[in-house]
Amino acid sequence: MPYPLPTWQTLLDILVITAGIYFLYRTLLRLGTWKIVSGILVAALFFVVASLLDLKGVEWVYRNVSHVAVLSLIILFQPELRKVFERAASIRKGKGEPRDPRFFKMVAESLVRMAASGTGAIIVFPGREDINQWISGGFRLEAQPSIPIILSIFDPNSPGHDGALIVKNGRFSAFGVRLPVSQSDRLSSEYGTRHQSAMGLSEKSDALVAVVSEERRQVSIFKNGQMTPLTAEKEIVDAIMLHYRAAGVFKQFFSGKLSYRTLGLEVAGCLAAAVVLWVAIISGQGEMIEKVITVPVEYTATADDVVLTGDKANEAKLHLSGSKSDLDAVSPAAMGVKINLSKMNVGKQTVFINEENIRLPRDVRLLDVQPASITVDIAKLTRISLPVKPQLVGSLPDGLRLSSATAVPETLWVFVPSGDAGKSYKSITTTPIYLDNIRENTTFFCKVVAPQAVQPVEKRWPDVEVHVTIGAKNAK
Repeated sequence: MPYPLPTWQTLLDILVITAGIYFLYRTLLRLGTWKIVSGILVAALFFVVASLLDLKGVEWVYRNVSHVAVLSLIILFQPELRKVFERAASIRKGKGEPRDPRFFKMVAESLVRMAASGTGAIIVFPGREDINQWISGGFRLEAQPSIPIILSIFDPNSPGHDGALIVKNGRFSAFGVRLPVSQSDRLSSEYGTRHQSAMGLSEKSDALVAVVSEERRQVSIFKNGQMTPLTAEKEIVDAIMLHYRAAGVFKQFFSGKLSYRTLGLEVAGCLAAAVVLWVAIISGQGEMIEKVITVPVEYTATADDVVLTGDKANEAKLHLSGSKSDLDAVSPAAMGVKINLSKMNVGKQTVFINEENIRLPRDVRLLDVQPASITVDIAKLTRISLPVKPQLVGSLPDGLRLSSATAVPETLWVFVPSGDAGKSYKSITTTPIYLDNIRENTTFFCKVVAPQAVQPVEKRWPDVEVHVTIGAKNAK
């Protein structure tokens, strides 16, 4: 099958897909689910190759299982997908970030002092993403940062020393806060609750979390689901400053210990995957297939003096051929068969269904129609007056009798088929009137019910008033 020549839209399309694949790859890689995703990608690549090689059996399995598989993947990777969308939306630069170098030095000095004394601590530096959905409990503080406050908060006798201290907009906003415990196996079980909580928050958000281990007397930094032990005060200052200097969500994907060679290989791999995916989509959408759809049959008549009588076909089955993309876009409701009665003679006639009375989309061919032809019976119209009869349903309650039921107007001028066909129409009726709950004289406003061949002279049926009069059975 010939593929369309590359255009600037094609190149832009592939570049956008490449960026999306790389964005997803880096996010899932940091979230620790890459092993599962790699298996899914291998399966997806297998099906893409099968599609390119026209392996019908594999394609059939793919088409019939793919919908269920997509739903299963959405459920399985719900936390990861939510994370991807949150990070994609977090492109706004943070506000109120601390810029005074003394702030970073003060925090680092506090962490080093607590590590030396064996005092456990956990301090959270939020990024651009909101962490309120992941934290709970704690006490509101809103204090200016200082070493004495930090040491007091994490003093073993402090009521909130086991929780986390939140640094927001350059201030200590809350302490004693509970963080989500990591559900992954990235961190060894030998680490305690502080480390597991720090890992949990770093996996769910872009926050930086500093932890002091009272057993190991060591400071560790958690960022993007990775733990980095630090020893020197300068290392801690640099880590916190780097966290606040991040320019945007996209910079996070290209920052850190990532060599140009590794970056180039990753981008090249994503570009190759995007090209294969694009070719597979074009190939699948351009494949010529056949499809049978059921469409309505519509009858139109511009002349006022003819009418369609007898039974008529309401549906037709169209056997179509075209590309998969064109046939997927076909709407049965918009492709109805149209039979124009205005140019036909009176009597029974056979109308053949073909491309002339079907609204076929461009590049879609009609292979067959069932039925191939429709027989219609057209009659001239005659103007007559027919009585209007109320349609009464049920019976009055016990002890009551129907005195009269009169329609206003009592007759209507209508068009009926000429000749013998029109002689069978003796009257027209109203919509049903149910007598079961009527206990007094009542007036109803009803619509007209008439056969299809009977047409109103005034283009639309008027409303009809029905006056129902009742009396007692023993009344004379």
